[in-house]
Amino acid sequence: MSELQENLTRIRSRIDQACERSGRQPDSVRLMAVSKNQPPERVAEAASAGLTLFGENRIQEAKVKIPLCPGQLEWHFIGHLQSNKSRDAVSLFQVVQGVDSLALAEELQKQAIKQARSLPILLEVNVAGESSKFGWNPDRLLAELLQLNALNRLEVHGLMTIAPYAVDPEQVRPIFRRLRELRDRCTDLMGAPIPVLSMGMSGDLEVAIEEGATLVRVGTALFGERPRRSDAGNPPGASDSVG
Repeated sequence: MSELQENLTRIRSRIDQACERSGRQPDSVRLMAVSKNQPPERVAEAASAGLTLFGENRIQEAKVKIPLCPGQLEWHFIGHLQSNKSRDAVSLFQVVQGVDSLALAEELQKQAIKQARSLPILLEVNVAGESSKFGWNPDRLLAELLQLNALNRLEVHGLMTIAPYAVDPEQVRPIFRRLRELRDRCTDLMGAPIPVLSMGMSGDLEVAIEEGATLVRVGTALFGERPRRSDAGNPPGASDSVG
């Protein structure tokens, strides 16, 4: 068994145990492999181990990598998306997570119309109010939700958040709980289900699952420490931002 397969077995065991503690079925939680900085060969290895859902957070990397990876994989964009990259995001990805403003949503709507498709999205919420992170303030999201819902080429499938780093995952449990509670308020406002809660990463996925996560984003725990990018545009700490 390869190191990646061993890592995957451990991750699935962690998911199963968290689901058991919270009275949920393991298949109620999807596992996303955060593959940024990983070469296509590693993606292929993960796919051969049974993973089908992958997340990338840089458009330029994804444009090169995705065509070289096995077909029939599901790709989500999970980072902060600049509006001028919306066309590529709509063409490359099945889902855009991290939609963090009404202006970005409106640009994605324009591109989805041009490309004659509907685009599932997740709305990123900055639950902790960290100045270093993108995402809606919860109150502003509630105020703008109906405007978002009126964008007829976008399908709001759920919410996502990136919790602050904490040595003890219990410290971020309130963050995940607040996102679940916000999702419930959004559901009431829209009058339609918003099923996806994308929250929890390598270090805190158990707590996220116990608080209702339906999708966890795992990079380091699956692939190991990420290779360093050679370009100078990789900001400090970026490798820990989404998986």
